[in-house]
Amino acid sequence: MEVESGRELENGGEIEAEAEYHSHDFEWEDLMAEVEADPAFSYHLAPFPGTTTATTPPAPPPPSSEAWRSFHRRHASGRFFKERRYLLKEFPELLNSKDCAKVLEVGCGNGSTVAPILRSNQSITVYACDCSKDTLEKANEIVSSTKGIDAKDRFHLFQMDVSKEAFPDWLFCKVCQSSLGKAAEYSSHHKMRKEHPVLLRENQCCVGGMDFITMIFTLSAIPLDTMSATIERCASVLKPGGLVLFRDYGLYDMTMLRFLPHQRVGFREYMRSDGTLSYFFSLDMVRKLFHAAGLLELELDYCCVRSVNRKNDKRMQRVWVHGKFQKPPV
Repeated sequence: MEVESGRELENGGEIEAEAEYHSHDFEWEDLMAEVEADPAFSYHLAPFPGTTTATTPPAPPPPSSEAWRSFHRRHASGRFFKERRYLLKEFPELLNSKDCAKVLEVGCGNGSTVAPILRSNQSITVYACDCSKDTLEKANEIVSSTKGIDAKDRFHLFQMDVSKEAFPDWLFCKVCQSSLGKAAEYSSHHKMRKEHPVLLRENQCCVGGMDFITMIFTLSAIPLDTMSATIERCASVLKPGGLVLFRDYGLYDMTMLRFLPHQRVGFREYMRSDGTLSYFFSLDMVRKLFHAAGLLELELDYCCVRSVNRKNDKRMQRVWVHGKFQKPPV
């Protein structure tokens, strides 16, 4: 489902993002004061009318997964691919992890998050899902052909809509979950499973859960009312002590301020002309969602970065939310 990249194709503009995504170029509180004092932005701050007060309830948005499938078909060329190498600076745990760590990339899109992870740490194995079969095929093509990456037996793709479906049993079966992540012996309960991927050995019931889950510009792309359940499903396949590494759109990001009133489909929730959704998070909202899933907050902050449109030299203020959350250790 990923949409954020080095070149963001949104609202008809093409913006070349700065390399230092992780830096803080301005204070978020100063931006908030500026936005809230500007009458032109008042509709972003107003409560979204509920169906109980509106004369004609707004039409429900189309299924977000279908819109994202169409999005990735339109942007299937390699031109839209740009590795997110800044993630290794933001999340050094990926670079420094030992003992054959396992990473689940949720909403992998074209593989721009996966590629730098696989290149940076030869002991890591990445499992990646997306709602689009075409997107998964493109991600596999791009990652497998990217220089410096040996993806053999280290990159496993599977299709699912994380906003609606449970993760497959082979990621972390319920028996292993109940044993707190300790390896369970192959027993009769595994014979009931409908799928036994080639990546599993004969005596394996599952891969044993994830050490890391990356959610990079994924949560904002699904409907708000599905976010809590999505995070809970992610937490269910995370090992005790494992981390969720989170990065997404922040409140008052310049892309939020460019949306027009008719594009609002909820409070801080917008729909692009192609039907894809975008939600803009406050720190409190992110904290509430992850705490409700039983995860501990390790880091949570706004990343405030000035970017430049090189065509017209226009400087724009980007806001992202950076977070790290941990499943309580045993």
